[in-house]
Amino acid sequence: MTQLQFNLNMDYLKATLMNSDLDDVVKASIVLVLNEFMEKERDEHLRTEAYERSPKRQDYRNGYYERDLLMSIGKITLRVPRTRNGDFSTSVFERYARCDQAFVLSMLEMVVNGVSTRKVKNIVKELCGEKVSKSFVSSLTEKLDPVVNRWANRPLNTMYFPYIFVDAMYIKVREYQRVISKAVYIATAINENNEREILGLKVDHSESHEAWKGFFQYLHSRGLQAPKLVISDAHKGLKKAIEEEFVGTTWQRCTVHFKRNIFDSLPKKDSEKVKMGIKRIFEVVKPQDARKLKEDFLREFGSETKLEKTINILEEGFEDAIQYLNEEENYHKHIRSTNSLERLNQEVRRRERVIRIFPNTQSAFRLIGAVLMEYADEQSGKKVSKA
Repeated sequence: MTQLQFNLNMDYLKATLMNSDLDDVVKASIVLVLNEFMEKERDEHLRTEAYERSPKRQDYRNGYYERDLLMSIGKITLRVPRTRNGDFSTSVFERYARCDQAFVLSMLEMVVNGVSTRKVKNIVKELCGEKVSKSFVSSLTEKLDPVVNRWANRPLNTMYFPYIFVDAMYIKVREYQRVISKAVYIATAINENNEREILGLKVDHSESHEAWKGFFQYLHSRGLQAPKLVISDAHKGLKKAIEEEFVGTTWQRCTVHFKRNIFDSLPKKDSEKVKMGIKRIFEVVKPQDARKLKEDFLREFGSETKLEKTINILEEGFEDAIQYLNEEENYHKHIRSTNSLERLNQEVRRRERVIRIFPNTQSAFRLIGAVLMEYADEQSGKKVSKA
């Protein structure tokens, strides 16, 4: 990098310091330094000092023009040197840049953390005394695209993931001037190092077999191997996609969803004893014990006609809901439900609720991806408890 040396006008700087408040001092100092820096850059470009005659001269000075620069300290106005042929370009500015990098990152962080673009506008005006448009703030968030895409498409063949959790949530997106619902597919996992990891996401149309199949194929394309268990709710299209895309993998039905389905089928009154019997089935550590408790439950309540629907639900989903009992006992509480993924969904929902309606699918992918990246960074290195 070229090293430039120059002398500051110390008398001017001293006068500024003595007669201005602190904010003005900082701004004036930066203006002075940057203007002098650009002047010396032009001298180096021309290969001559001002008023110097030299055969090495490349061009001629052609005055100045003013250009505003919005920084975290506020807006400053600089005198940008020009040359006659227009070949000179200062390194102080990036093309079309109006914000310093730190300020851009701060605004991006506000958006990712659930601050609306309207509020970001107000914060910028409060801090800098300068109004920025909503579209300007929105355009800044596009800087996240390459970062989020790189993370979302990272290879998954560097590690084995024995336990994978999948779920979908719905968001509102504006498409062709209409507001529609779209599904956000998210997959997390416990890896071979006993750490939780977010594998990927996809924004697609309503939850369906084809959409889930496409999501799993996308994970496969990044190198994901078939796990021991895939833990999810009992969406029919999802279950079918798991069977087709993960050959040899066992499906674990989320026990929380399963018990909720059973309890919803119970009569409103006098059901506490039945609930206790259901809960006991899933408090054991061996599959044979769970099967024995289920049989005891059926002998006690199987003849009650008002529990016919409850018994059918239990019989139909029981085996899928106890597959976690075939794994190491220390993992049981972590792999019997999708609770960990649903907590992540709640964090996404908290940020998404501020926006309410995404302007397009890409903006939804961008924000949710950034939230997931932030969450993954916070959880990095944390082991799943085996106590």
